[in-house]
Amino acid sequence: MDGFKKRLNESVQFKLSFSLSLAILVIALVAGLFSFVSAFDEAHELQDDMLRQVAALFDQQHLPLTHFGDDGRAKDSDEESRVIVQYLANGRKVIGKGETGAPLPLPITLPDGLHTLEVNGEPFRVLVKTTSNGERIAVAQETGVRDEIARVSALRTLMPLLILVPILLLIVADLVRKMFRPIASLSAEIDQRAEQELHPIEEKHLPAEVRPFVVAINSLLARVEKAMEAQRRFVADAAHELRSPLTALSLQAERLAEADMPDLARERLRTLRRGIERGRNLLDQLLTLAKAQSALDRPESPVSVQDVYRRVLEDLMPLAEAKHIDIGVEGEQDALLWVNELDMIAVVKNLVDNAIRYTPTGGRVDLSVAEEEGRAILRVQDSGPGIQVVEQDRVFAPFYRILGSDQVGSGLGLSIVKAVTDRIGAEIQIGFSDEVTHSGLCICVLMPLAKPL
Repeated sequence: MDGFKKRLNESVQFKLSFSLSLAILVIALVAGLFSFVSAFDEAHELQDDMLRQVAALFDQQHLPLTHFGDDGRAKDSDEESRVIVQYLANGRKVIGKGETGAPLPLPITLPDGLHTLEVNGEPFRVLVKTTSNGERIAVAQETGVRDEIARVSALRTLMPLLILVPILLLIVADLVRKMFRPIASLSAEIDQRAEQELHPIEEKHLPAEVRPFVVAINSLLARVEKAMEAQRRFVADAAHELRSPLTALSLQAERLAEADMPDLARERLRTLRRGIERGRNLLDQLLTLAKAQSALDRPESPVSVQDVYRRVLEDLMPLAEAKHIDIGVEGEQDALLWVNELDMIAVVKNLVDNAIRYTPTGGRVDLSVAEEEGRAILRVQDSGPGIQVVEQDRVFAPFYRILGSDQVGSGLGLSIVKAVTDRIGAEIQIGFSDEVTHSGLCICVLMPLAKPL
């Protein structure tokens, strides 16, 4: 009962359906009761009219009662629906053979009209009438039979209502569900949006009662989009502003390296230059992340995955050769994707750069592409330590780095990949290159094939 009350208070659709159903049931009950009583009384009226018509027939046609047999009823008549006709008193004799052998022992003092009497322990409806000949006749029928006939007639009147009310309840429930369907569709549409999809919600097809709520949501989305754009612009501007002094420091450090200095000073200068280089790489990645979070123009032509692989390997091959890493593309299968080429290069380059950095010297990095169920699967595998399951969801957070790693980096590479894939509608899957030993990292990027995103 508590669960029902909670659902009734929480769901407008359930409350509306329950209220309408309850109102229909109450009205149907009152209407059914009124219809049953009216039909019951109407049936009794018709039966009384039948008694009057039988009496009028005997009066106008001057039919002898013996025509109906000695017991006052028609031969071979139905026992349950029989109508008894007898003399109440002989017109020439107050007490005579009109009373002798009569089917019902009715008192001769009954006035003309309709009466309900109990005769021999059974209730009867009796009509007393004085004919034009001065004879008094009684037309009687058992009230039990009359009530049964009236009840059946009333139930037949009530039957369509009993059949149609459940159908009406089902129709009402279905109509309420259909009326709330636009709201459910709106909820599903908003829930399926990516983080960067802040465009306004279409409100023309929504009911007027829901539009103010949608207008408020659109206003909120506009404010959030402005805030995110301001944040991205701040990051980009800050990175641009910081690049100049870091470039100047890098140039000064290069000039200082040309001067004569002790070995200790030269070692410290090398450390300084490495720090400056890390700062420059961090700024480059911040700029890349800001671009990844901004919407780019839609592509006018598809991009070849193999071409993107080739360009990335040309840029990162010196880094792989410095660690003697065997890197290359497996197979010759290609796929065409309707995505921005800069987005594709940013995704693949960051994945390959991470694979090279975290793969030990003499290791292996493989790139491949496959097609499955209308999607292209871009796969980057390495022979490094991999990422444990508990940390696989956290590695996409900005500046997050796995504890115990001795690699130099900013923790923005996978964040850039996540930002780009979310914006273009792709999916990322992380696993192990070797599922048995849980070693090596395998990252798959699933993108739709040959269809504008």
